[in-house]
Amino acid sequence: MSADIGLIGLAVMGQNLILNMADHGFTVCAYNRTVSKVEHFLSHEAKGKSIIGATSIQDLVAKLKRPRKVMLLVKAGNPVDYIINDLLPYLEKGDIIIDGGNSHFPDSNRRYEELSKKGILFVGSGVSGGEDGARLGPSLMPGGSAEAWPEIKDIFQSISAKADGEPCCDWVGPAGAGHYVKMVHNGIEYGDMQLICEAYDIMKRVGGFDDKEIGDVFAKWNTGVLDSFLVEITRDILRFNDVDGKPLVEKIMDRAGQKGTGKWTAINALDLGMPVTLIGEAVFSRCLSALKEDRVRASKVLEGPTIPQGLIKDKQQFVDDLEQALYASKIISYCQGFMLIREAAKTYGWKLNFPSIALMWRGGCIIRSVFLGEITKAYRANADLENLLFDDFFKAAVTKAQSGWRKTIALTTTYGIPTPAFSTALAFYDGYRSERLPANLLQAQRDYFGAHTFRVLPECASANLPLDQDIHTNWTGHGGDVASSTYQA
Repeated sequence: MSADIGLIGLAVMGQNLILNMADHGFTVCAYNRTVSKVEHFLSHEAKGKSIIGATSIQDLVAKLKRPRKVMLLVKAGNPVDYIINDLLPYLEKGDIIIDGGNSHFPDSNRRYEELSKKGILFVGSGVSGGEDGARLGPSLMPGGSAEAWPEIKDIFQSISAKADGEPCCDWVGPAGAGHYVKMVHNGIEYGDMQLICEAYDIMKRVGGFDDKEIGDVFAKWNTGVLDSFLVEITRDILRFNDVDGKPLVEKIMDRAGQKGTGKWTAINALDLGMPVTLIGEAVFSRCLSALKEDRVRASKVLEGPTIPQGLIKDKQQFVDDLEQALYASKIISYCQGFMLIREAAKTYGWKLNFPSIALMWRGGCIIRSVFLGEITKAYRANADLENLLFDDFFKAAVTKAQSGWRKTIALTTTYGIPTPAFSTALAFYDGYRSERLPANLLQAQRDYFGAHTFRVLPECASANLPLDQDIHTNWTGHGGDVASSTYQA
């Protein structure tokens, strides 16, 4: 019993996490169902390091110090359940199973409940940063059995990325909270990527910029408020040429793939009644991109505005406005993401640490950015902050950005450039700051055709329109007084 932790799954993420742990002084036992993979890893990448191998699940468990800690980095879904079932005969009460894959949080909730009944501690941990992050310092988002945290804290915080000297890893909350926060992280990632793609498209089609010019713009943006991993890699992608000297990015099919975590976020937002519009539009934009053949046909028959050559006279002002549009839209995306996490905490009874969540994303992960430091400050100043837009920093930032934001969207609308993420961000902002929305008419329509009832404004309450009651009106004179049952889906 010599290993501090065991890890199952020797794909690139698993191997790199093991090497990271070994670099930080921990002894790791590696196992893969294909044992030859273990042997190859031990004789190559892991050679000379504090890494040992196992030839079976039983052998793995036998080599672990108590309480045994086993981390799984395997494909989400049934494979996780299969491995947990294989482990259980060899574990005892107080041992810890850590799922580090991209599991859906309801699965983690279920595993947490099932394993708790057996006395096994379960941790569902988000792991972000890709293969480089796993090797050099990922963002880690563990949640589940709180008793497990003291046992794994040293390992997790040692191997995680650091931001301003603080580890990008802290305890998230109970049950599936860790995987929930990772799911929202991935949803925000979808939104960030879509916003960047729209900015690229605007510069190319409206501004007439070539790829090198666009790359230079992203390079400059990466030195300011938009400094982030995704802006940085976009700069590099746009400067990368194929063997013929032409930008490789322009040869790539404009059909985006997706693995489902953005969709999970959008579906959960609908389930909780949260207007997480930007992530939803980012998911739908990928769906629209997949209709390549349809779009090719439509481009030949559907008419729209023509963009005149040399439209943009002041390129610097055009770029400055676009930067403000991107920055403001990004703020809205994070506002919506934290609104969703806040509502989930309320709905699922989780006590979550919001400053720590923002800090976890500050380094190591795909959405890491300087911007997240301000979110950490906002929640440290007010842990009960209802919305990031109520924080002085973000309120001032969005106010300053509004002129460029609105000009950019007006320009793209005029010339037929699709900007679903930019546009929905501004629509949300204008809706959120509206004291009165036209939902009063919508409720009247629902009551007219379906007797779904409505409630009256306090200042309009009367004997026939009582306050805080569900009211049905006979709009036609022959509809009757019976109302439909009232509920919120």
